[in-house]
Amino acid sequence: MDTWQVAAALISAVLHAGWNAAVKAGSEPRALMTAQMVASAVIVLPGLAWSSLPARDSWPWIAASTSMSVVTITALLRAYEAAGFGTAYPVVRALSVLLVVPLAAILSGETVSGYGLAGIGLVAASLVLLALGRPGQVALPRRALGWIALAGLSAAVYVLCDARGVRSAGSPWAYGFTVSITNGAAMLCLQRSTGSWRRVARHAIPALPIACASVASYLLILWVLSAAPVAPAAALRDTSAVFALLIAIVWLKEPFTRRQVVAILLAAAAVPLLRFS
Repeated sequence: MDTWQVAAALISAVLHAGWNAAVKAGSEPRALMTAQMVASAVIVLPGLAWSSLPARDSWPWIAASTSMSVVTITALLRAYEAAGFGTAYPVVRALSVLLVVPLAAILSGETVSGYGLAGIGLVAASLVLLALGRPGQVALPRRALGWIALAGLSAAVYVLCDARGVRSAGSPWAYGFTVSITNGAAMLCLQRSTGSWRRVARHAIPALPIACASVASYLLILWVLSAAPVAPAAALRDTSAVFALLIAIVWLKEPFTRRQVVAILLAAAAVPLLRFS
């Protein structure tokens, strides 16, 4: 990965951490999540008019990515309810990071260098440390385990779908705009089928800045995935949980533990290793 790709993946991670934390902080996370996805679909429409539709070969990957995204979001929200954002989110991301490596090898024939494997391992270890929380804290209630496993697996699959899709789309922007629209439509249909679409409408205004951050984060990582190896790029993106912790410490003045400091240092040490993967 070159310097620009590393920088783009890290900026994507910061934005990803920010918008996920904002959704979790809302009074109705499920409705706010859907509202931001619908808002994302609306704000990318002018971009799609500029970029035109992606190539035909990418559409099966768009369908698969959309399906996996809906599964991931549904499972994540259930995991948040059972275990809390601070525990569920980093475990899901760590599991996704670890699963991307073998799945990329199986589906794409992509291999990772020793440096890359070491960097991915450090990111995963960092995320697990974050999930453990404070000493003596129960990290994973049993009722959350299934949802966390499902979210981690589906997240890894949609990363691979996006990597394959964006490389066959002809343009990362056309692919990203289109998937943002299909994701928003899928989530809106899901909410309407449960009769809760009115709650989604109430969150339309607060969802706009969250949607802008989400779209920017997604387009940046798609640009990286269009040329960079999948596993190292995904690992850098999933340092988002570390950035969420830094945001909480620096801006929200939350207390921190030695374990969290070690997690931050591990993630920082992973960056140069992934750079040379």
